[in-house]
Amino acid sequence: MGARTWIEDAWAQRLWIDHLVAGTAVGIHILVIRLTGSGDWLQWIGSSQRTDLYAAAAGVVSAIGGLSAIAISIYTAANGERLRAVRRQHQGQLRRSWRSLLQGTAWCCLLLLAALSLDREHDPLSARFLSEYALTFAVLRYPRLIWLFDRMMQVSDMDLAEPERAPAPVRDPNWVHRRQGTPP
Repeated sequence: MGARTWIEDAWAQRLWIDHLVAGTAVGIHILVIRLTGSGDWLQWIGSSQRTDLYAAAAGVVSAIGGLSAIAISIYTAANGERLRAVRRQHQGQLRRSWRSLLQGTAWCCLLLLAALSLDREHDPLSARFLSEYALTFAVLRYPRLIWLFDRMMQVSDMDLAEPERAPAPVRDPNWVHRRQGTPP
């Protein structure tokens, strides 16, 4: 197994890392803002613009979540030999990954809607950081969705590219008699 495959497998199996990376990125951003007094890009725009941004982001995240549901439908409808083998061997991991991707979409929408409802003029509750976390988390999750969908499509495509095998011919011991028109 190559280094790239090992890295992909490790990344695919550790879904929790997206929460850690998103939290760390937002935490570092908050720390930079507190230490330097600059870099708070969401504070630079007015409250009405921020809430518009939250609503638009929730719509985009929801739309992409809908696309992941379509991907799951395609995956469950495909019926090739290789895809059935993948399902048998990795059903738990696949179910966990799909479920995590859909839950992540719902989590991002929930955080964006919370930021939408909590943000006020001058953002005294710092709700903008909820949206920043949600957007960072979504950005980390979408490559997982694309990667998983791509892998499943590769397996499905291999099944479709290979013509179906005709069943092996059955040997008929009486073929000579039938050909000659004599009883066996």
